[in-house]
Amino acid sequence: MTQSHFSDTRKIDPLRNKAETTAALPDGSPRDNDRIEIGPTRLAFDEWAAAGLTAPDLTGMRQWRLDRISGQLQERDLAGVLMFDPLNIRYATDSTNMQLWNTHNPFRACLVTADGHMVLWDYKNAPFLAEHNPLVREVRSGASMFYFATGDRSGDAAGRFAAQVSDLLAERSGNNRRLAVDKIMLHGYHALTDLGLRVEDGEEVMEHARSIKGEDDILAMRCSIHACEQAVKAMEDAAAPGMSEDAIWAVLHAENIARGGEWIETRLLASGPRTNPWFQECGPRIVQNNEILAFDTDLIGCYGICTDISRTWFLGDGEPTREMKDDYRIAHEHITTNMELMKPGVSFRELTFGGHQLPDIYQKQKYSCRFHGVGLCDEWPLIAYPDHYVEGAFDAVLEPGMVLCVEALVSREGGDFSIKLEDQVLVTEDGYENLTSYPHCPRLLG
Repeated sequence: MTQSHFSDTRKIDPLRNKAETTAALPDGSPRDNDRIEIGPTRLAFDEWAAAGLTAPDLTGMRQWRLDRISGQLQERDLAGVLMFDPLNIRYATDSTNMQLWNTHNPFRACLVTADGHMVLWDYKNAPFLAEHNPLVREVRSGASMFYFATGDRSGDAAGRFAAQVSDLLAERSGNNRRLAVDKIMLHGYHALTDLGLRVEDGEEVMEHARSIKGEDDILAMRCSIHACEQAVKAMEDAAAPGMSEDAIWAVLHAENIARGGEWIETRLLASGPRTNPWFQECGPRIVQNNEILAFDTDLIGCYGICTDISRTWFLGDGEPTREMKDDYRIAHEHITTNMELMKPGVSFRELTFGGHQLPDIYQKQKYSCRFHGVGLCDEWPLIAYPDHYVEGAFDAVLEPGMVLCVEALVSREGGDFSIKLEDQVLVTEDGYENLTSYPHCPRLLG
C-alpha cells in the first residue's frame, strides 16, 4: 500500500480566485495547458460565452456534492459510504480514471465518512489524478480485488483493503460500524463483514444524494446540454440518405469529444425499419431516401454531465407519410403534456398515472419508463407506465433541483418505423424548466 497526501503538495490550486487572476478559466480551474485535470475545451467555452451561459464554480460544486453525501450519511446514522461505481466516485471526487475500463474492472474505491472525510483508492501508478480537488484528503492504492488483477489471491487482497476501511471508520466514526457500500466484489463484501462491519445499501445513499442538484450542478448541466446540442446540430447537418448509421453516429461522438465531452453510453441510433422495434443499435445499414432516423444521445459530456435527449428526423427529398406525422404528433404531445405535471410536491405515483397516456395501439412497444432522473448518468427515480408500476418502489415526491427526462416512444407493433422523443427538464421552486432547446423536426411536426 502507498499513501500520498496532496493537501499541501498539489500542483494545481482549485481555490485560486478566478476574479483575481487571468490564470483561471471561467469555471475557476487553472488556465494551464499541461494540467492533469480534464475539462471543457476552448471551443466549448467560446460557444457558452456566445450563448450567454455561465460556467459553474467547480470549487462550489465539489463542496456541494460532498455535503450532500455526508448529509445523507448523517440522516441514516451511517459511519460512511464506500463507493466502487465510477459515477459515484466521479460525483464524490470530481476525478476520472479510465472510466469505462474501471466499470468492469473495479480498481478504484472512495470512502466518505459522515464527517466529510474523503479517501480515494486509485490505480497505483496514478495517485495524482485527484490533485485538483483538496477535498480528497488522502490517496491510496490497493482496492483491486477482481480476478484478472488478483487471481486466486483475491481473498487476501480483499482482506487487506477491508482492514484499511475498518481502521479509517474506527478513526473517524468511533463505534459506528454501519457502512454503506454501492457495488463490491464478493470477496470484498465477505472481508468487510468478517471484520464486524454492517454493510448497508450504498446505492440508495448515493442515488438520493445525487438526485438534488446544486446551483453549480445546474450551471454545469446547462453548459453540457448546450455542448451536446451543438454536437447534435452537426450530426443533423451531416445526416443524409446514402450514409451509414455508424457514419452519422460518429459525428456526434467526434463533436462531443471536441468540446471536452467524455463518452456515449449506448449506440441508440437507427434508421428506417431498424427503428421498429426500438433498441436496435446503430450499425452499417445505409439510410435510404425518405426514411425515419431516430436516436437517443445518452451522452456523457462536459464535466461528466449526462445529456439524455432523443430526436427523430425525416431524411429525404419527399414528404413524410400521414402515419409518420400522426405518430410524431402523439409523441410530441406525450412529452409536452407530461412535463406539465412537474412541480415540487408532485408524487412519483402521479407522474405514472397522470398526464397523457398513449393510445392502445402503442402500448405493447412503448418505452420502459415515462420519466427518469438524470445527472452524471441516468439516475433515480424511474417513473414507470401504469402497467409496470410497482407499489412501494418509488414512494417520493418531486423536489426543487431534481432533473428528470420525459420520454416518448411511439411505435406500432409490426410497423415500419418508431418515433423517439425525449427532453431533459429541471424541477424549479414553482414548476419546471425545460433545459432542452433542440428543435423538433418541422417536416414531421408541421
